[in-house]
Amino acid sequence: MTNEAPQFVPLNIAVLTVSDTRSLDDDKSGTTLADRLTAAGHRLAARDIVTDDADAIRTKLRMWIADPGVDVVITTGGTGFTGRDVTPEAVEPLFEKRMDGFSIAFHMLSHAKIGTSTIQSRATAGVAGATFIFCLPGSPGACRDGWDGILAPQLDYRTRPCNFVEIMPRLDEHLKRGKAK
Repeated sequence: MTNEAPQFVPLNIAVLTVSDTRSLDDDKSGTTLADRLTAAGHRLAARDIVTDDADAIRTKLRMWIADPGVDVVITTGGTGFTGRDVTPEAVEPLFEKRMDGFSIAFHMLSHAKIGTSTIQSRATAGVAGATFIFCLPGSPGACRDGWDGILAPQLDYRTRPCNFVEIMPRLDEHLKRGKAK
């Protein structure tokens, strides 16, 4: 009988910044996520910036959902209440399953740091085409909190009692296409 601890499983994670004003040169939130996920041992599968436009967001996400080289997508930006904030409206119709607990966990974590201002975020998450999608606010602090407090442990196969990595092979059982192997 062996008593081996589970080994880390690197994932392919894409980062999408939703912003009308950022470029890759000054995208602090996207850089925060890219740096943290690679420091954790994951691979940055892709990184891009799109404007606060529902069609542009959906087009990019559909490409990454269909790409067998992308396991997870993390978006940053567009989760507030202004007229240009459309990330949840763009992304949620793509979900086959919503992950309501992500929003709750994010708000609990955020409340401890910024108090009631957390209610100004519509952070959301779900699964589409065997791809996990997490939508975080556009501030570097929110990206740090979301990654460090929720995503890093849940995207680590060694996290117990459970994590997202261990269920990935079964995400697309109903699709019969085998993306999550």
